[in-house]
Amino acid sequence: MMNPKDFFPVGKLCELYDLEYSFFQEMNEFGLIELEVYSGERYIHQDALYVVEKIIRIHRDLHINLEGIDVVMNMLRRQEVLEEELLQLKNKLRRYDDSI
Repeated sequence: MMNPKDFFPVGKLCELYDLEYSFFQEMNEFGLIELEVYSGERYIHQDALYVVEKIIRIHRDLHINLEGIDVVMNMLRRQEVLEEELLQLKNKLRRYDDSI
């Protein structure tokens, strides 16, 4: 069940960022964000606001369309996975070195 405190109305985001509602619909269609419907209004979970702000900055500052943003976001997610794997490998190597 949706807890309204955890969600932010898309209409309010449109006002705050001076964006058309269609921009958020397109982000949803690309799978960049997930919109929830409650009482006929669309909402974004508060945990996704950081991603929304990042997407808006990329779109505005770098003039990248949503197709390009989709590629950038996938690359950033892949980078995060690789950095986590590298950290785990460094920790294993450190434990190995410490035991010798």
